[in-house]
Amino acid sequence: MDDLKGRVALVTGSAHGIGSAIAAGLEDDGATVYRADRDTVDLSDADQVRDLIAGIGPVDLLVNNAGGVTGQVGRPLDEVSEDDWRAVLDANLTTTFLCTRAVIGSMKEAGFGRIVNISSGAARGISLTGIQAYVSAKAAQVAFTKQMSHELGPFGITVNCIAPGFVLSNPTTQAQWESYGEQGQHELVERIALRRLGTAEDIAHGVRFFVSEAASWITGQLLSIDGGHSAF
Repeated sequence: MDDLKGRVALVTGSAHGIGSAIAAGLEDDGATVYRADRDTVDLSDADQVRDLIAGIGPVDLLVNNAGGVTGQVGRPLDEVSEDDWRAVLDANLTTTFLCTRAVIGSMKEAGFGRIVNISSGAARGISLTGIQAYVSAKAAQVAFTKQMSHELGPFGITVNCIAPGFVLSNPTTQAQWESYGEQGQHELVERIALRRLGTAEDIAHGVRFFVSEAASWITGQLLSIDGGHSAF
């Protein structure tokens, strides 16, 4: 991958799984990486995000990976409360908005920036979790990516998005996988062209490409990293 020595990266949602693999990959490429997770900062709170960025200084590479289902499970829409809806949107979409807004000032001044949003395969169709707010937030991340690529392109800033397939990357996805049972697991894998689940490192490779010089003329794109699942 590229030599990112001298570049400063912020990776959100980096306590484990995909975020941790992304942070490690960028460090391997030479970047100075700052990690942010809900255990250390509420990224849906504008003041806390401003304080975080003020403590880091100018950010060259932003990976908006924070998100998830906030402990929820799929339920019929008429059983979903307003608070539950907002919690998932805040975790996935508001964090992306606030972190992006906080870093683009210095990126504009530098005439350089790389932003990568981690959405989900659910954004291309339906969510296996059945959580309506989750699929809505992830689809909105894709639209936000496209809009921001248009707005920020004149400043030398690229904005791209990755839609991961099913990756066993945290306790939530592990519990989801186990809930399918042997037959359900087999059927899921059979719908993947490469016949295997993804790894956190598979997703990290895509991020490392998007922030590299090789991707300097790529922006506003959605890359599915899902073993070919979205091709069916």
